[in-house]
Parts: sequence; structure tokens; C-alpha cells
Amino acid sequence: MSRQRVGVLYVLPPLALYSFIVLIPFGDGVWISLHNWDGASPMQFVGLHNFVSSFTDPLVRQAFFHSLVIIAFYSVIPVGLGLVLASVLARVRLRLLAMWRAILFLPQVISVVVVGVAWQWVLAQDGPLNDFLRLIGLGRLTQVWLGSFTWALPTEGVIGTWLMSGLCMVLFVTGAQSIDPELYDAADVDGAGPVREFFTVTLPGLRNVTAVASILTLVGALNNFGLIWVTTQGGPGTQTQVMSTLIYTRAFVLDDIGDAAALAVLLAILIMGMSIGISRWAERS
Repeated sequence: MSRQRVGVLYVLPPLALYSFIVLIPFGDGVWISLHNWDGASPMQFVGLHNFVSSFTDPLVRQAFFHSLVIIAFYSVIPVGLGLVLASVLARVRLRLLAMWRAILFLPQVISVVVVGVAWQWVLAQDGPLNDFLRLIGLGRLTQVWLGSFTWALPTEGVIGTWLMSGLCMVLFVTGAQSIDPELYDAADVDGAGPVREFFTVTLPGLRNVTAVASILTLVGALNNFGLIWVTTQGGPGTQTQVMSTLIYTRAFVLDDIGDAAALAVLLAILIMGMSIGISRWAERS
């Protein structure tokens, strides 16, 4: 048997599994997005109408903007914190590093429902956060954080930063250990300060890790349904409505399956496009 045939035999099983799990459901979603359908009645073909209406729907634009805000909290800030921590730990070895990794990574292994309920308790009117503010004389700042039209979305973002920072820090701390210490010694000999050292040694050395962390956190931000649904269900009003919760609402609350499928397809294309862009940035190194 030739090598090509052997290669095909190795590729076919994973390709068939990938097609069954990803490609076929995605194609079915695209097909549904071309119809008006409530999940029970016969489908009515409408072509690209659902996609066109998505671009003119103010609720979709609002949800998209909220998703961009969530990306800043879920991806940009955690990746930045992880890079800074990795830069410090590359020069200063921390004792009990394995234990700190486990603690930082702990939010990733906790059920999102547990995380949401716990933060609801922390942020409640009579919760620990408001009690602490009263204790230090800042009682005027207390409020129902997740029920505020002004602060609900940033509060969700802060929870996301806490949730994703551990993942980024573990990735970057692990990656920093693979950077040759002699590069930092050479930078010191050249008179490089901490900032220049970060941009000339740490950042290039962690380029691939940065790409992986960015993609993981980006996907987590745009697919953030569970946490928001448990804590606010997109409220108050629509102040924490993001693309994932809007898709769920359109599909299972308003029974507009076709429109929800169109939004899901657009979200999938957005995620794939941004992931490909990040990957190509990393490959240019």
C-alpha cells in the first residue's frame, strides 16, 4: 500500500468526525438561516433577508457593541496582565510556582453556573462588596451592581476579567520559562531598561503564546452565554445583551429560529475571521 493511501486512511476518520460534529451542523445552520421558521411550522424560504435585517436591527447593533466591550474585559485586559506577570516572573523566580498556577487556574475548572451564582451573592445589595464599601466609609457608592443600567455591563466585564486572567497568566508564566535567560542578560549588557526588555525579549518570545491566549479569550468572550444568562439574562433591559444571549432569546423565547440562525452564522464567521487574523499575525514572527 502506498504512503499516500496510508495517509488518506489516517486522515479520513478524524475528517469524518469533524464533518459530523462541525461541518454538517454548520451547514444545517446556514440552511435554516435562509428561512423564516418558528421551529414547528413549515419553513418559508426568504433567502438573505434574515442577514440583511440583522445589519439594520438596532438590537443587533447594540448586542454587537456590548460584545466588543466584553472582549476588552475578557481578552485585552487578561492578556495584558498575563504578559506583565510573565515579564516579571521571567526575571524573578517565584517560590511555590506550581501552587500559584493551580490557584490562578481555579476559575477555569469551576462551573459557570457556580461562578455566576457566587458573583450574584458578592455583588448583591447586602453582599460582601457593598458591606466592604460601607465599612471603609464609601457607603454612597453601594448599589445593586448587576441591576444598574450604568454598571451592569462593566460589572459583567470585571467578572470576565477575573475568570480569564488565570488562564492567560498560566499560559504566559509557562511560556516565559522557555525564554532563554541569556537573552535578558544580553539586554542588560546593552543597557536595556524594563520597558525595552519587555518589547525586545519577552513579547517576541511569547508571540505564539499570545496568539493562543488571544484566540481562547476571544472565543470565550464572544461565546459568553452562560455567565451573563445566569447573572442578568441580558438585563436590566438590554444593557448586558450580547450576541450569544440575543441568539438564544430570538431562538427559544421569540421562536424566530431563522433569524437566530443567521445571527449565529454571522457570529461564527466573525470568530473564524478574528482567529485567522491572530494566527497570521503570530506566523509573521
